[in-house]
Amino acid sequence: MVASMARSRVTAKFQVTIPREVREKVEVKPGEMVSVEALSSDEIRVRRYPRTSDPLETLIGTKPASRRVPVEELEEQMESR
Repeated sequence: MVASMARSRVTAKFQVTIPREVREKVEVKPGEMVSVEALSSDEIRVRRYPRTSDPLETLIGTKPASRRVPVEELEEQMESR
């Protein structure tokens, strides 16, 4: 994939608008989350988080836990902290 080169100005509040041609190419939508990381002193990467149709499945998974932990054991662990 060839990167699209577009320019955007940083505002006084350090906000940056993703240019239309880039938004359309990657199909980013309002409200989506992105990560921003510094790759070097002059390079920044903006990456969209993957979309998911079932966020709960993403958080807890689809396989049942291999070990059931009794509530009492969890309470004991919490109290020992």
